[in-house]
Amino acid sequence: MSFFSKTSEGYVIRVRLTPNSSSCRVVGTINNAEAQTFIKINVTAVPEKGKANKELLEFLSKYLKISKSFMEIVSGELDRWKKVVIKTDNDLTDKLSKLAEE
Repeated sequence: MSFFSKTSEGYVIRVRLTPNSSSCRVVGTINNAEAQTFIKINVTAVPEKGKANKELLEFLSKYLKISKSFMEIVSGELDRWKKVVIKTDNDLTDKLSKLAEE
């Protein structure tokens, strides 16, 4: 199972975020208790006042070359397990698949 899914608006990405890390990078994938696959991403920001969430969106924006204004955290704002919606008509399947391989 993949950590992302295509919707009518774009894509939904499931992320397991680790704040306060030494570098901002993808660490692999992990399954939660419900056997859903999440991509593990580390960020250097601390989990205060949305700083880690902001860095996550900046990281995804740079990697996918899509403006942050098209991205929104729709669940898990205060949790490590998050869902990010990317509103786009572009096909991001290849880029997202490669993201998990990094």
